[in-house]
Formats: sequence, structure tokens, C-alpha cells
Amino acid sequence: MGATTRALFLSCFHGGGGGSEVSRRLALRPRYPSMPRRPKGAAVAGGGGGGGDLEAAAGGESEEEEKVAVFSVSGMTCAACAGSVEKAVKRLPGIHDAAVDVLGGRAQVVFYPAFVSENKITEAIEDAGFEAKLIDEEVMEKNILLCRLHIKGMACKYCTSTVQFVLQASPGVQRASVALATEEAEIRYDRRIVSASQLIQVVEETGFEAILLTTGEDWSRIDLKMDGVLDERSLMIVKSSVQALPGVENIKLDTKLHKVTISYKPEQTGPRDLIEVIESATSGLVNASIYLEADGRDQHRYVEIKRYRQSFLWSLIFTIPVFLTSMVFMYIPWLKAGLERKVFNMMSTGELLRWILSTPVQFVIGRKFYAGAYKAMCRGSPNMDVLIALGTNTAYFYSVYSVLQAATSANYMSTDFFETSSMLISFILLGKYLEILAKGKTSEAIAKLMDLAPETAILLMYDHEGNVVGEKEIDSRLIQKNDVIKVVPGGKVASDGFVIWGQSHVNESMITGESRPVAKRKGDTVIGGTVNENGVLHVRATFVGSESALAQIVRLVESAQMAKAPVQKFADQISRVFVPLVILFSLLTWLAWFVAGRLHSYPNSWIPPSMDSFQLALQFGISVMVIACPCALGLATPTAVMVATGVGASQGVLIKGGQALESAQKVDCIVFDKTGTLTIGKPVVVDTRLLKNMVLREFYDYAAAAEINSEHPLAKAIVEHAKKLHPEENHIWPEARDFISVTGHGVKAEVSDKSVIVGNKSFMLSSDIDIPSEALEILMEEEEKARTGIIVAMDREVVGVISVSDPIKPNAHEVISYLKSMKVESIMVTGDNWGTANAISKEVGIEKIIAEAKPEQKAEMVKELQMSGRTVAMVGDGINDSPALVSADVGLAIGAGTDVAIEAADIVLMKSNLEDVITAIDLSRKTFFRIRMNYVWALGYNVIGIPIAAGVLFPSTGFRLPPWIAGAAMAASSVSVVCWSLLLRYYKSPKIVSS
Repeated sequence: MGATTRALFLSCFHGGGGGSEVSRRLALRPRYPSMPRRPKGAAVAGGGGGGGDLEAAAGGESEEEEKVAVFSVSGMTCAACAGSVEKAVKRLPGIHDAAVDVLGGRAQVVFYPAFVSENKITEAIEDAGFEAKLIDEEVMEKNILLCRLHIKGMACKYCTSTVQFVLQASPGVQRASVALATEEAEIRYDRRIVSASQLIQVVEETGFEAILLTTGEDWSRIDLKMDGVLDERSLMIVKSSVQALPGVENIKLDTKLHKVTISYKPEQTGPRDLIEVIESATSGLVNASIYLEADGRDQHRYVEIKRYRQSFLWSLIFTIPVFLTSMVFMYIPWLKAGLERKVFNMMSTGELLRWILSTPVQFVIGRKFYAGAYKAMCRGSPNMDVLIALGTNTAYFYSVYSVLQAATSANYMSTDFFETSSMLISFILLGKYLEILAKGKTSEAIAKLMDLAPETAILLMYDHEGNVVGEKEIDSRLIQKNDVIKVVPGGKVASDGFVIWGQSHVNESMITGESRPVAKRKGDTVIGGTVNENGVLHVRATFVGSESALAQIVRLVESAQMAKAPVQKFADQISRVFVPLVILFSLLTWLAWFVAGRLHSYPNSWIPPSMDSFQLALQFGISVMVIACPCALGLATPTAVMVATGVGASQGVLIKGGQALESAQKVDCIVFDKTGTLTIGKPVVVDTRLLKNMVLREFYDYAAAAEINSEHPLAKAIVEHAKKLHPEENHIWPEARDFISVTGHGVKAEVSDKSVIVGNKSFMLSSDIDIPSEALEILMEEEEKARTGIIVAMDREVVGVISVSDPIKPNAHEVISYLKSMKVESIMVTGDNWGTANAISKEVGIEKIIAEAKPEQKAEMVKELQMSGRTVAMVGDGINDSPALVSADVGLAIGAGTDVAIEAADIVLMKSNLEDVITAIDLSRKTFFRIRMNYVWALGYNVIGIPIAAGVLFPSTGFRLPPWIAGAAMAASSVSVVCWSLLLRYYKSPKIVSS
């Protein structure tokens, strides 16, 4: 909450007399007329009439048994949101009055506890699309944090299920989700009960390594590198000096890396202050700078890639000779003779050589699989590591037994499988290496977003009189709040802020996807990471670091990638029983072939010359064990969701997780709001008809004075048009007294010596004002032209009609037509009159419309469509349409800009283009096609591969699958699933051809 918001909040809640009841109440004029003091028929002892304002309620609270409650309301972005909240509350029985502070995110309600409770009020606000909590509970809410952990060592769905289970079972944890594709956990927890370090300990007790990425606390963290004299005295001075700064929470010194990690409040201090304190406290003996290292997630991935690559290369050094001696050299006579030379009794040189070479592969290079299998068995949840360890150990130790038997016997002919164990481990390491490389590319979109921020920025320095005295190039990570940054032509905007000097055009396509540069001048906001096209801008930084729009987008995409799609439950259910069943089937396979061999159920000619029935059965059992792959099932959904959400973000479509994707691909009906969705959302005055003799400028002075206090787009259009009739830039309008706004109808006010009413036809009739036939004819004409007619009455007499037009968005007709080709029905719902609605619907090609609808009626219509069996998407501006957005199966908020925290919507369309509605649905359909194909491949691979490995083709064709080939196939299955998902990176949105 910024300083302005806090000041307003304090003035609202503490701006009265000392300790008086009135001083604790919101000093805001209600947006709606006061409701009845109590429900009809309710008799309250001592009830008196009169009043209707909040202050009046205070005096009679004890007599009339009224109660005042203050709620924290999040998600409000403008006065329209405040109106929605107030209206939702006032519809409840027993509400005396309500006022909403949109800046402070607060709502104060005066109500009768006998008829309505705080819980009912909270539910009403939440039904309107916002989050609400009693102010007393807000302290508890601040204790609920969201932390992220990077978890190393997870191999399949068993691992993620185990980690998620133990986290979810921990005291203080409200929700935990673990993603195999990102190797991360997201935990919502109460910091009063459990800490982030305790959560790490919980994970590590299950046998995995956990690294903290974010704690969720309202702190910024920075790593600084210290160069110079770093003796004990200097370090003590640094620590005590930094700790003394206001806003510094924690400081941690790493003398080996010459690094200091500082947690601080960005509102009270910043990185430049910290560096300055360190250098001045040590008299220049220690220099501090940003500690340069890769992003934590990238660093972990890089280390893992490097480890698997090195392990694979080392395994090749030993495995290639093993392979050559067992598979190749045996067909070269002079080499075969050397390898078959006996060393001890019947043990040959080749067997001894393979034993020596395969041992380091099995126990040194393959120790990761032992460790993983041990931890998995300790948890009671066998995973892929268990299958690999069982398969390779069976092959290795049987080979050792066979070789030792030959070494102690004069006539025992041994058969070893050393090549099976070593080649199996090598192929699995190769598969893991390729899988991690591919998984890294699934989050490429996030990396590109993070790279948008410039490395350096030009900081302007001012004197005490506010004059620029110099400029300095600094690391962009050193920008602090309220810094003024100079942005040169062709340079990137270093942080979010607003222009205080200069004018230019800024290319925001990399953030919003909007291809055309946006004009910027004094007072306009800019987004960090965008490119300044021409002109020089001076920008005051408002949101830096984790508060920036870029950081919010990255966080939203990351959270979306953590969220599981409902279809993933299918894979989870299979994974729970997969490994135990595979182990059981492997044992049964070995037993069946062994018994069949003993009973001579198949001819001896089936058995290879170098094997007996036991060895053949053993090979089949090992092949079954190592070919089964639960990993492909676990990766089928999350990898596709990761790529899709990243691709969507790069095209200006922010998808909030797998649930939104899965619902969007089922959509068969879309409800469009009109204003700001099908139309541009910036109405303009196109005509004025005066019915009385008066000067046009005087007419607009009265109308604008009444409308200046309204937030409605039509009111703003009237005010903007009135400004054009005055040569001066900042014209002062006459004072409007007794202002009343009736949402969706109009306004009333006393302006100078006249009573002014501005609104639609129904508003005039409800105000007992006669509308002349001439005005009615004008209204009908304007409705036929898809314009909105606004009547202006003065002193209860209609004096003119203002025609306002909101142009239809380009390609609106083509978008509706394309949706029809996708078998998606389009419906338009609007609060505008039927005439205008019919004209707009004909122009865009929508057949079914609903006009003069209130926000709650839009939500009711969505529910009716759902009850008829339709999957409904609602497209709106995310503000007035929030109840419908929440009610719909998929809510698409259009025109978000930098406001990426629209809670009501499932998908945010940042470019305000209707074409992105098609992109969202088309991308979701293509994503789920990939997911289905992933499942077909993963299941089909196991359904077909396991029987072949078990020898189902052996009796008829003599074909058997060697274990090392089965292992290679297993590794390839995971890689293929990830690669199939990666093809979504090349997704292109459908091209809409303009007619």
C-alpha cells in the first residue's frame, strides 16, 4: 500500500474527534441511495426514523441495536469495483448503510445483527468477485505466506506425491502443490505455526534435498559482493552498520564467497543505500557491488545438467569396452581367442575384464539410483530408481555369481550380464540428460520475460531545488522507489513508473503483445522492460524488483505452471500402483519362464546356446523391470501446461494454470460484454440536439458539471467533449451540489441555480420528467445508428439530447465468424438499451443478445447456460463483469494492461484484442491434443513394451528384448513425451482475415 493510500486510509479512520464513534467511520459519500434502515416488518426497540447517513447511524447505535463492521476487500481497482461491492452488500436484508474506500481496500457496513451476520456480508462481497475478510482477521491473513522450494532428486510421480503428502500433513500448511516438470513445490503456510526452514526440513526428512527460492514474506533480498580488506573487524563493522539501517530485517555473511545477503523492506531502504553504508562504514576499505550469479532455478538446472553429462561421459569410458568385449569382439576370431582365454578354471579373460569395467559403473556412477531407491523404500513409495536398482543389481550380481562359479569350477560354463547393467545405467543417464535439457526449454518463455529488464539504467540526480545536476549509469537492480530514470531513444525502460518529463512512443509488445507503439507524455505510466522508440523520457520509479509488472507476470506464469490440470489426476491414480505392479509382473514373468523351462514346455531350440532356462527367464524379468516407465505418465500433462502457459504469456494471453486450460478447450458458448469488449470502450460525443434556445457551451457546462463526479465512460465522454468548447486547458466547472449517481441510469445534481439531471430514458421517467416526442424520435434514430442517446434535463424540463458512440473494435465481426467455425456460440449481454444492443449485434454478427442487464443478471444468465449443459466462457473487462467472470467456467478479462492481478478471471488478455479470445481457446485445444497424445504414447509404450519385454513374441518369432535395449527404450519414452510437448513452442495463433 503506497503512502497516498495509507494517508487516505488513516484520514478515513482516524480523522474525527478524539475517540468519538464517528471518527472511526469512513467519511465517504455512499455511491448509492441509502437503503431502508431495517427490513420490512422488522421492529427494533426504540426505533426512530430519519437520517440515512453513516454519521446519523452512530448516534442511535445503542438504541437501534446497530453494529458497525469493517472489512478488508482485495481486488478492487476503481470506483466501479467499489460500486459493485456496495451494491452487493446493500442487497442483503438488515443492511442500514455501506461505504467503500477503493484506495484503502476497505468497506464499512452498518447493519442489524438480528437479520444479517458478518459471514453473510463476507459471502456477498465474495460473490461479487472480490476477496473479503473482517478487519480483525487481517492480521491473521498477513501471517499466511506462500513459499517456493526447489526440490532435487524427484524422479517420477511417486516422488512428487510423497513430497506433497508430507508437506500437506505438516501443521500450519494450508495447501501444497509439487510439480515434477519444474522440480518445485509451492506451499501456502501460516508462519506463526511453521517456518520456511521447517518446511525444508520436512522435505529433507523424506530423502530429498530442498532449496528455498522465496519465503513469501514482504521482504526484498539482495546479494552483495564485498571486495577489499575483509578481516574480522571489518566484517563486524559491516554487519552492525547494515543492521542499524531502518527496514533491514536480516543480514548473513559468507566469508568464503565474500558475499553478504541482506533482507530489507523496499519502502524504507534500497540496494544503493546498503552499498553506500558498507563503503562509508569501512572508510572505503571494502567495496560492495551486486553479486553476479545465475538465477537460482537456472543455477540448479545447470548444475544438474552438468552432473548428468559428466556421469554419462564417465559411464561411456567403462561401458564402451564392456559392450565391445561382449557384443563385437566375439565376432573377430583373433580377439575372441584372447577374450576366451581362461584365467582361473573356467573364468575367461573377457568375463574378468567386463566385471572390472562394469563395477565402477554399477556402484560409483550409478550410486544416484541406489540413494534414490533407498530413500523411496524408506518412504514406502517405490519409484523408477527402485526399478533401475533392482534390474541392474539383478543383472550384476547374477553375473558375479556366475563368474565366481566358473572360477571355482572346472566344468561350469558361465553366462554374464555385465553389459546389461553397465549399458542400462549409461542409457538411463543419457535419457535423464536429454530429459533435463528438454525440460529446461519448457520454461524458456519465463527466461525470455526475465531477460527483458535492461542491465543498466541512467539515474538522474537533483539538487534541493529540484533541478537536474547530473546523471549516473547504475545497475538496474540498484533502482529504488522514487528514483528518476532517464530513458533515451532506443533504450529500455528500467522500471515501472510514470513520466514526469518528455514525450515519446514506447513499444510495449514484449509485455502486452500490442504491436503498435503507445504514445507517452507527462503523467502517463510506463512498464519496465519496454522499449522507448523516440524522444527522451524522465520516469519516476514506482514499482521496483518483485513489485514490477514484469515480475508479477513472471510470478503468475510460474504459479500457472505449478497448478495441476484435473486430467492429471488420471496419471496420479495410475502412478500410485504402477511400480509395485511392475515389480510383481517382473517376478511372475521370471517365474513363468523358469517353470516353463523346467517343465520343458518349450523346445530347447528356443534357448540361445549361451543360456539355460534360468538365465533366459532372468533376462525376461530384468527387461520387464527396466522397460516400465512411470516418468512419461508423470510428465505428460505438466510439460504441456508449462509450455502452453509460457507461449500464451509471450502472446499476451496469461493463463492461470491447468484448470483454466482444461476448461477453455471445452468451451462451446461465449458470453461477451459490449462496452470495452466488443467495442473500444472509449465513447465519444458525435452529435448534440438542443431542444431549447441556449448556447451550446453553456449547455455542456451544466452537463459536464453534473457528470464530472461520475466514473462512467459515457460521463467521461461528455466531460471530454465539454473541455473542447473551452480554449483554456484546465477549465473550472461550476460546483455541483447534492450529487447522486444511479448506476446504469444517470446522475442528478444542483449546478449553480439549476437542477440538472443527465441520464437515459428510464431515468427521466423514474424522475417524473416528461420526455417530448421530438426527444423520443431522436432517441430512436440514434439507437438505429448503434449510438447511445443521453437526455439532459434542467429544472425538470428536457433541454437536449447528446449522442454518444462507442466504435466497434476492428475485426469484431471476423472474430465472431471464426468462433462459429470453431462451433462456439456467441452471446452479447449489455446494460445498454435494446436499440443500441440490436444495432451492435447486427454489425458484429451475434444473433442472441440480452440488453439492459445489471451485473448480477449477467452472472444469472451464465448460470442458466451452465444448467442447460453448456461450457460457458465470459469475456469482460474484469471490473463490472466480475460476478459473471467468477460464475463462468472460464473467465476471460480483456484489457488488463499492467493490472495482472485480476482475481476474477481465469485468463487475462493483455492486448485488449478480441482475436486473443480465439488464441486462448485454440491454444487450450491444441495443448490438450498434445496432452492426450502424450498419454496415448506413455500408456501405449507401457502396454505394448512390457509384454514384448516379457517375451510374448519369443515363442512365435524367437524375438527377445535385451535388457539394455529395454532400458534405452524406457529413457527414450520420457524424452519423447517432453519433446512432443515442446512442439507447442512453435504455436501460431489463427490468422483472422479481415473482410
